[in-house]
Amino acid sequence: MEDKHEEKLLKAQDRVIETLAKNMDLYGITMSTGLLYGTMLFQDKAMTLDEMGEALEMSKTSMSTGVRTLMDLQMVDKIWKKGTRKDHYEVNLDWHQTFIDFFSLKWRAASEQNVHAMKKSRQELLALLQSEELPEDVKARVELSITRIENGIAYYEWLSRFIDTLESHEIFELVPKDPVEK
Repeated sequence: MEDKHEEKLLKAQDRVIETLAKNMDLYGITMSTGLLYGTMLFQDKAMTLDEMGEALEMSKTSMSTGVRTLMDLQMVDKIWKKGTRKDHYEVNLDWHQTFIDFFSLKWRAASEQNVHAMKKSRQELLALLQSEELPEDVKARVELSITRIENGIAYYEWLSRFIDTLESHEIFELVPKDPVEK
């Protein structure tokens, strides 16, 4: 009878693990790293790379790469365990903070890269407008391009402020973690 309960437990966990891995794949995290995260989520203790490799039937190298990715995204922490020389890792169980860390890192990096390119292009286009031989049809297209770029820069400034509300946790004043009862 206990085997039947264990089977149901594992089936339910596996469903969540697979769904999380697929979801993480949508955001550029490999399926294997997503499976590692999901597997670690259901552990009642920190895991070593060897334990991870055994649980997922994958190489220690793959586990190391996956853990490094998850640590970079602040989804997994390395912890110290007394009496062992092996590194142990555990999942950050604060899903709200994991969301904030993951998206803040990704969005801020992309935003900074895009703003840099837009500002450089805007500067070049403004210089082009100063050209005396610039035909009127080209001038109109340059002005339109500058307007579109400035709209893009304004969007990325908004995104930066949004990221700030995530990182400062002000977002939870606007959208509480727990639903407000009516």
